[in-house]
Amino acid sequence: MQAYNNNVKEVMAEDPQRNFRSAYYEKVGFRGVEEKKSLEILLKDNPLDVEKLCTFSQRFPLPSMYRVHVWKVLLDRTGLGILPPHSDSHALVAGYRREQYEDLLEALQVMRFIHGATPQVEVYLRMFQLEAQELPRRSELLSPGDEDEDFLAIGKAMEEIVEDCVDCYWLIKCFVNQFNNKFGDSIPHMPKSLEYYLGLEDARLLAHLKSCNALSKLPYSLWFRRCFAGCFPESSLQRVWDKVISGSCKILVFVAVEVLLSYKIMLMGMSKPEAIVQFLSNIPQENTDAIVTKAIDLWHKYCGTPMHSV
Repeated sequence: MQAYNNNVKEVMAEDPQRNFRSAYYEKVGFRGVEEKKSLEILLKDNPLDVEKLCTFSQRFPLPSMYRVHVWKVLLDRTGLGILPPHSDSHALVAGYRREQYEDLLEALQVMRFIHGATPQVEVYLRMFQLEAQELPRRSELLSPGDEDEDFLAIGKAMEEIVEDCVDCYWLIKCFVNQFNNKFGDSIPHMPKSLEYYLGLEDARLLAHLKSCNALSKLPYSLWFRRCFAGCFPESSLQRVWDKVISGSCKILVFVAVEVLLSYKIMLMGMSKPEAIVQFLSNIPQENTDAIVTKAIDLWHKYCGTPMHSV
């Protein structure tokens, strides 16, 4: 165990030699190779050190081959999630999760809340409602309403990231629960935070948005309540969710700031708030990776870079 920790210290240390190696690896197309090795070392611990995994996820993007596994561990911090830190229990617990999923599915089928043509994301919604004891009466059952749109948007995005339907349901459920329970009180304050940081980065753009009465009408629900689900393609979105799942909702503010900065020229040419909101609700998809990268840099600039305590 100590040998693993010593290796992580060596790999993760912020020194000129490591910076040179990292720059070289990125130049030849192996970006993040040292970070991947460091994560593999952390994943060999038993029990897994959840705090170290959180800090790693705050500092670096998770490699795609490990992302779902790490998310499942990090979303269990309440003790009611997906996988516990003890790796030797993972297979057993995964079996329980699959049984729970199948029991929920069967119950909804018997009660005729779902059928063969029900969209999968709506199945996830009804499962979530059943477990939360919020399932509507059968006589009152309608298509999902406006109050379900945030869940459905997150669910549709998670479907694109996760192939297995059992894993997908548990990740959606625990993501939504953790986000609402941990960050629900922070969401109403995010627009003010956006205004503050945008003012520091570009006071002229902020003044323009205020002058045309657009600042209060920006698509905050899409950005903050849905964590950019439906706004960014999943390849970019999952890098944002790495930070949210590992403990930071403030990253959402900096992604929103960077969206505004990235499209400053277009926004400065618009004077109607409706046009601004329409554009920001349907931003071009080809530039989102760069927006997320710049947003993470901005987040580290103002909030600092979490240190890997090993």
